[in-house]
Amino acid sequence: MHKDTADRQARRGATSQVLMGVLVIALGLLFLLDNLDIIEVRAALAFWPLIFIFAGVAKLLDTSTPDGYLVGLAGIGIGVAMILDRLGIIDFSWRAAWPLILIAAGGMVVYRATTGQRAARFGVAVPGGKEQLREGAGSEAQTVDATAVLGGFERRVHTKDFRGGEVTAVMGGCTLDLRDASICGEAVIHVFAFWGGVTLKVPPDWTVILQGTPIMGGFEEKTVAPPDGSKRLVVRGYAIMGGVEVRN
Repeated sequence: MHKDTADRQARRGATSQVLMGVLVIALGLLFLLDNLDIIEVRAALAFWPLIFIFAGVAKLLDTSTPDGYLVGLAGIGIGVAMILDRLGIIDFSWRAAWPLILIAAGGMVVYRATTGQRAARFGVAVPGGKEQLREGAGSEAQTVDATAVLGGFERRVHTKDFRGGEVTAVMGGCTLDLRDASICGEAVIHVFAFWGGVTLKVPPDWTVILQGTPIMGGFEEKTVAPPDGSKRLVVRGYAIMGGVEVRN
């Protein structure tokens, strides 16, 4: 069962990478056609909100959590609304969108509060807020699911059998401190930074393998070489106009 889940996640991750690759190719072709005086990029760039749609689809293909699906659907919805506004079909403004963002963030908080024990394992930062996990409040969880939307999130994990998880930062920041944790073999953590940043602090005896895809963003590793490769942390995901940093 575990192997089937890993294979399914790998296939979904490959699909999302292909999608983002197609986006980069499309942008390259767009500017090439502009240089050849075939089209005018200025008119085409009016549809830049397509990046929200691509980012949302990529998130949907690379998540397995309710928060991840919500973030992906929100990105697609915002992108579609902005495109329709530019086509003159609807009237969309960020002023009208703010209440929807607050409603979605509130829904995430309600979901956390009504899932009992799951609320101790996972965390969410809402607009303008900052959550910091207290000592003993779920810090022994083997997996983590952290989401920061227009806010900040900090979590410290102490489990001796860390198995990975998912960290999402949308116009916000997530910091995951794993320096007191340990791995039995290998763990995979999926990251998604869209106009935001994710920082992972790992122990010096962990081998970090970056398999992320930066799109106008960056992945950066600041770790020392471990004494052996028995403990491996694989970091996968996307940094879209954002950054992911791993250090010890």
